[in-house]
Amino acid sequence: MTENREVTELYKVVLVDDESLIVEGLRQVVDWAGHDCQVAATACDAASGAQAIRQHRPDILFTDIKMPGEDGLTMLAGLRAEFPRMQIAVLTGYRDFEYAQRAIRLGVARFLLKPSKMDELEEALACMTAALDRLPQSEKAEEPPDSAANSFIVRQARAYIAEHSGSKLSLQEVADHCFVSQWHLSKLLNKHLGQTFYDLLNAERMRRAKELLEDPALRISEIAEQVGYADTAHFSRVFKKLEGVSPGEWRNCHG
Repeated sequence: MTENREVTELYKVVLVDDESLIVEGLRQVVDWAGHDCQVAATACDAASGAQAIRQHRPDILFTDIKMPGEDGLTMLAGLRAEFPRMQIAVLTGYRDFEYAQRAIRLGVARFLLKPSKMDELEEALACMTAALDRLPQSEKAEEPPDSAANSFIVRQARAYIAEHSGSKLSLQEVADHCFVSQWHLSKLLNKHLGQTFYDLLNAERMRRAKELLEDPALRISEIAEQVGYADTAHFSRVFKKLEGVSPGEWRNCHG
């Protein structure tokens, strides 16, 4: 047991895996108390796992990254970006060296293949608690603005906005896709790009609108709908604000 901390200051752990037997096995078999840890919560899918993490703000996370319908790397990047102090160990049956390397570059402490041996789990836990011991106890460590996880999330958000700009897209939907909170995604976009979510969304819609305006067969109202505006007048106002001319005037100059 670590000597330089009070015994009561246990590190909180969250366990996430879509195989409930693995979660329960980890919870019962590992000597958590022997490493000054306690299991604060368990979850069997990415959504409930994210909820548990935001509720308990754990120091350590053991998680699978190949859960149904989820992008494991984006999930890892989102967690590292929003909770930079949290130590993450990945448990997976996905035997791909390049994938493991990308996960490690995003800040994962350990990448463990299932079934993991007890000595591997113990070593990973010892490594993560040692890393936490070195951090200031009274404040959270901040990642630098150009960290791999933060940059990864910004790229994922921009790509998702570009792909879905024609739909009724919300900041919450993009944040959910990136496994971060709305507040944290807004902060990252402002810090890395100097833009808000709506700046990016409107810019992408205007880019697409100008492409469509080159087709004289399309009415302005049809273009507005295709790029995500239910109200043609609103579309025209946004277009003129950003481009300096109305959609019709732009078409006349570029037709």
